[in-house]
Amino acid sequence: MKAALMYGPSDIRIEEIPKPECPEGGFILKVMAIGLCGSDIRNLTTDSRKGKYPHVYGHEIVGVIDEVSPTTEKYKVGDRIYVYPVDHCLKCEPCRSGHSEMCENGGDYTGRQGGFADYYAVTKQQVERDSVFYIPDGVSYESASLGEPLSSVYACQDNINVTFRDVIVIIGAGPIGCFHAQLAKMRGAKKVIMIEINDKRLEMAKQFGVDETINSEKEDPIEAVMRYTGGKGADKVISANPSTKAQGQALFMARKGGLVVFFGGVAKGALTELDTNIIHYNGLWIYGHYGANSLQVQKSFELVVSGDFPTDKFITHVLPLSQINEGIHLTRTGEAIKVVLLPNEDEQR
Repeated sequence: MKAALMYGPSDIRIEEIPKPECPEGGFILKVMAIGLCGSDIRNLTTDSRKGKYPHVYGHEIVGVIDEVSPTTEKYKVGDRIYVYPVDHCLKCEPCRSGHSEMCENGGDYTGRQGGFADYYAVTKQQVERDSVFYIPDGVSYESASLGEPLSSVYACQDNINVTFRDVIVIIGAGPIGCFHAQLAKMRGAKKVIMIEINDKRLEMAKQFGVDETINSEKEDPIEAVMRYTGGKGADKVISANPSTKAQGQALFMARKGGLVVFFGGVAKGALTELDTNIIHYNGLWIYGHYGANSLQVQKSFELVVSGDFPTDKFITHVLPLSQINEGIHLTRTGEAIKVVLLPNEDEQR
């Protein structure tokens, strides 16, 4: 089968490798579409595996079952499937307390072969846990692939209760920032303010319900937020980018008693300077968000396939897997919102 093998930072090659064997109790998925995630790009362009190459990444996986283990009873060849990358054990203390995103025994999706390939092996453990979902008839594979990136956004806004009449600031107009804008509007937010350094991304973000845009390289983003909020600040500020500077600035954009979310991870070892007096005297809540619990994974996927979430507006580029390097370039330059790759591009979708 064809696969995009990473041999080192930004060294990604399309090569032929053996098709995986069908695991006992699992199945083989023919990958029909796979999203190109920001974390994939970070892993593919850095020494993410400390020299342990080659490796196949990719975790926003949807496809059709090509082969089933004789001991797998629930699934059959031809089933259209979405696979959430982390299989939660649902037995550890975090899982049982409703925080399966912090599962102590979750599957290692970055360690096993990923979905930037023609075929992907779904293990017995994944089948028996909470990772596998049917894609309804009439829903495209491309649309269904947005279930995974939306899950963390959905979980974040569920946890902080973005609601009617909220004023929301989002720092970062990448795919995740745009998901946040669209979902905030769907949840009833009164005003969404987007901050970004790329004018092209800011312009594209307007189609997702963004009311005001701020280029933080051209004007002071804190002053601009205060101007747009009548000097009060926002109810909730979401830093959806890898910048420590943005995290520090976010505190000054929130109203008294407001909430600041550190959604985007920063580089390992990077430290953010926080004015704790602002946190203390303004009574701010600081929330670090990561992942989604099992139920939120299900609900976000149901939203994607319902037709209520405008997936077509987010998917700006659909490319064959062989053009993965082009997809990385389009995403990093801001020309693309969401790139979806088609490993089996010659197949009927």
